[in-house]
Amino acid sequence: MFFRIPLAIVTGKVAGTLSRQLRLGGGTTLPGSLARRLAPGVLGVLAAALPHGVVLLSGTNGKTTTSRMLADMLGASGERVLHNRAGANLIAGLTATAIANTDWRGRPRATIGLFETDEAALPQAIAETRPRLVLIHNLFRDQLDRYGEVDTVAAAWRAALAELPAEATVTLNADDPAVADLGAGLRARVVYYGLEDAQHALGAGAHIADSQFCRRCGERYVYDLAFYAHIGHYHCPRCGHCRPEAQVRLVRLHLHGTRGSQLYLLYPGGALEAELPLPGLYNAINATAAFAAALALGAAPAEARAALEGFRAAFGRIERLTAGPGGAPMLIALIKNPVGASETVRMLVDAGAPAAHTDPNANGRTADAGLHVLIAINDRFADGTDVSWLWDAEFEPLAGRLALATLSGTRAEDMAVRLKYAGVPEAHMRLEPDLERAVDAALDALPASATLFVLPTYTAMLDLRDILARRGWARQFWEA
Repeated sequence: MFFRIPLAIVTGKVAGTLSRQLRLGGGTTLPGSLARRLAPGVLGVLAAALPHGVVLLSGTNGKTTTSRMLADMLGASGERVLHNRAGANLIAGLTATAIANTDWRGRPRATIGLFETDEAALPQAIAETRPRLVLIHNLFRDQLDRYGEVDTVAAAWRAALAELPAEATVTLNADDPAVADLGAGLRARVVYYGLEDAQHALGAGAHIADSQFCRRCGERYVYDLAFYAHIGHYHCPRCGHCRPEAQVRLVRLHLHGTRGSQLYLLYPGGALEAELPLPGLYNAINATAAFAAALALGAAPAEARAALEGFRAAFGRIERLTAGPGGAPMLIALIKNPVGASETVRMLVDAGAPAAHTDPNANGRTADAGLHVLIAINDRFADGTDVSWLWDAEFEPLAGRLALATLSGTRAEDMAVRLKYAGVPEAHMRLEPDLERAVDAALDALPASATLFVLPTYTAMLDLRDILARRGWARQFWEA
């Protein structure tokens, strides 16, 4: 083992360098896979060398955005952060990131490691890295063909967290019953965060609420506040089990359309107000989660606020770009499961999109009023091969709001059928399975003053990024 670790590090570094030089990819996964074949314990060795330990962050939605927020906060507090910023969040990706951030002798350049971690990979990541802090954001149905039901994922998380020592910290979302319940009986210190602004309790579709039943006795929860899906303030009418008290609380939230939001946070010993340059309720909760974790790691509140206010979105996660010589504005928002898609639609509609209409004098062609969207749905392995989740997502609010929906990807036809049943007229849809042609068609139809909202699944987002990078409109994902 003594000789295998240095050999694994050198092999990983060479593989990463060649991958980037030969333009085969960003070297975000292959170096880790090769290194682990030579030394399966290499990640644990590199993690143990970090002076301030490792932070793991997981959950169904919001991992990439929340981890970037936390990385910026830790950087503002003086840490040199090792972070899988490109989003390679399986064990091989974590290993590749750790190798890339060491010198040739395996000595870390960073002071702390921060790893966004795939839900299924989290138990192994905990076992190998022995983290200082674990942040778990939420748990929703996502790629059932790969993960299984949410209770299966929660059980695996619970078993892994139970092995953490007393000096570790677990930061959990108080508003998600399945996640909040993970804190019961742990040796590690538990810190909860949550939303407490009742004006955002607009109710939720029960059909996408995955944790509706009491974790103690099985009775259906009663919600005093329901923000979306099963996220809210809940209690059990039979046994009294209820949402735990949050130590970090988002007590006031003002959403400013697609421009951003204003947050007012209370935490032990203080309060602060921050302007977040990201839209949407879920991004405000992402910010609250990152802030809670940063405080637990010793970051100063003022430094954390400054990092939030200067935050720049990750690729495809409410990312703003300009396309073409005319500089047409694009906003790209990843969708990959019912809750994420529903909340993205809610964000667009809540931003005050004008009603759409069909021009009776234009032979069925759509008028400019309303939203212009490009929706790209793929069914590759990384997306989840089962696209039945489209029927659980709430696309109905788009009816009457779409000027034109350009539909692309391997399952463009499925998306067209879903929008038809959501009440969107066929005259407001255009089908173009080839993504590059779909981009051109959507931009050609875009009025001068409008924004093109692009909603891709994961692999469609990568395909889109490649198209935009080749045209010089964006950087490759591993460079962003």
